[in-house]
Amino acid sequence: MPPQEADKRQAAREVIDILDEISGLLNTKLTRQQLSYCVSLIENGVNPEALANVIQELRQQYPDSGYADEGGRA
Repeated sequence: MPPQEADKRQAAREVIDILDEISGLLNTKLTRQQLSYCVSLIENGVNPEALANVIQELRQQYPDSGYADEGGRA
């Protein structure tokens, strides 16, 4: 892997680390993988507020899905 690519991966990992800490403080119950998906969606043009609304709606429709438990956050 070229050094520049390794630097990009490290920077992305650091961003997810920071977002994971913030997510934990805010008790979002999002896993690191879910946060990563959210970042990717937003980077590709998805409206962050619309994404948050979709997540909230899914949680209301499927409150007992237990998916958050699989990521170690409950």
